[in-house]
Formats: sequence, C-alpha cells, structure tokens
Amino acid sequence: MWARVKARLAGPSGDTAFRRRAIRDGLSLAGLIVVVWLFYPLPGNFGFDAHSYWGYDLHDLYRGTGSANGIGTFRYAPAFAQLLAPLSALPFADFLLLWDAVLIGTLIWLGGPWALAFCAFPFIPGEIFYGNIHLLLAAAIVLGFRHPWTWSFVLLTKVTPGIGLLWFVVRREWRNVAIALGGTAVVVVVSAALGPDLWLGWLRSLVGTPEATGPNHIPIPLLARLPAAALLVIWGARTDRPWTVPLAAMLALPTIWTHSLSMVAGAFALLLPARRQWFRRSTPRVAPTVPSGIERSPA
Repeated sequence: MWARVKARLAGPSGDTAFRRRAIRDGLSLAGLIVVVWLFYPLPGNFGFDAHSYWGYDLHDLYRGTGSANGIGTFRYAPAFAQLLAPLSALPFADFLLLWDAVLIGTLIWLGGPWALAFCAFPFIPGEIFYGNIHLLLAAAIVLGFRHPWTWSFVLLTKVTPGIGLLWFVVRREWRNVAIALGGTAVVVVVSAALGPDLWLGWLRSLVGTPEATGPNHIPIPLLARLPAAALLVIWGARTDRPWTVPLAAMLALPTIWTHSLSMVAGAFALLLPARRQWFRRSTPRVAPTVPSGIERSPA
C-alpha cells in the first residue's frame, strides 16, 4: 500500500488531486488539534469581542469612546447596531451560541471541505473564539466579486478595508463601483431616517478613539499599512489575482489583532479551484474585437 502512496505522491500531474487531498487531510488533522487545544476547556475570555454586538443601548451607543478595545465597546456604523438590536433580548450565552454558529457557517462556506484545514492556522479558529467579524468581512469581500453591494458591510463596519474597492476602479468596472457605493448609500439613508443622531455619534467616535493596545495587538500604524494595501490590490487587479483583495483589506484594518489575520480565509477561498471557477463565472467574458478590414478565418 505504501508503495502505491509513494508512487502517487511522486507521479505526474494526473495525481495532483491525490496530493491535494493528502495536504487537505493533513491540515485537517492539525486543525482539529488546534480547535481542541483552543476551545477545551473554555477560558473566561471566550466570546470577548462578541460582547460588542449584544446588550447595547441604541440611545447611548458610542459610550466609552476613550477605549478602543474595552469589553462591549461598539465602533461600527449605527446600521449594524440597528440590525442586531433585537438579538440583545437574548441572554448572552444564547446570543454567543447563535453568533458563533454564524461564524462557523461562514468558515464552512469559505472553505468547503477545506474548512477544518483552515483551522490549522490558529488565528482562524481564534476568530470564532473571540467572536469578531473578520470572517464575515472576508465572506463579504469574496461575495463582492459577484454581488458588489456586499461591500456595504465592509464600509459600514471597519471602513478602511473598503480600499479593496480599488479592484473595480483599476479594472474600470464602474458599474460594480456604483452598486457597491449605491448599496451603501441606501443603507445609510434608511438607518439615518431611523436615528440621525446616532450617525453624528459614530463620526465623533471615529476621530476620538485612540490606538488600541494589548498583548494580541499587532502594532503597525494604519498610515504605514494603507499604502501597502493599496499597492497590493492594484497589483492584484492588474494581474487578475482576486485573492489579493482580502489580504489588502486585512492590511487596511483600523486595528490588527492576531485573530484579524483570519481574513486570509478569504484569500484561501479564492485560491481553491472550486472557488476560482465560481469567481470566473461571475466575471463577464468580453469577446475580442477584430479590426475593420480584416476577416476572420473560417473555423
């Protein structure tokens, strides 16, 4: 049996699928070990970030503006809070169970049969452990290639990862730019009609929050990361590498924590053969033009 395994691993390109499965299965085993190590037993800071999406008062949404990483601190646009407000009626334990189910489902959607393999990188299950929105951002960006309106989620939460829209600008896909910005504008108008004062509070919080600190914080200033993020997405757009967009968006996060690196799941998803095919179907193919006076040769 081992002779056949070695022959396949060293074989021609026809055995690529076998080698890919071997890599996936090895990473899946490592991912399972990481998940058990991280989640059992559950320490007291499980779901720390998820407190920011539960139990807030819409009339005092941006309390605690002097802290960037305090428990329960809300930093996103009011529309996100208005959407999640009904869930604050749940006990936090029930909310966290539902919230992590959404994050796990997102990871499964991104990775498919590779989802457990993704967990071999500790920051990916770490995102589920803390309960932030980085996996949701990655999914919104991947979906954004086919449905650009999903970029409104990026623009109305972390804001600066919206630099990934340069993909459409560089490729002159103006319709997609209009859909992304137009969808965001619709959400803003509806939300502002429900709570105009909340938007003023959000704008004040954006300029009044100091740089985050903490052991999980990666201390690279945003102003140093933004140019690198822009260059990465421009290069990706010019060379048709969609996986660069989630990476650029990650670089452009207002604050990078260790579990923020989970956004690479979006890049991994766009590198998977099945996801690449999905992306290509979403990109219209333009027939080549033939100069006038030149006839096509018969097929």
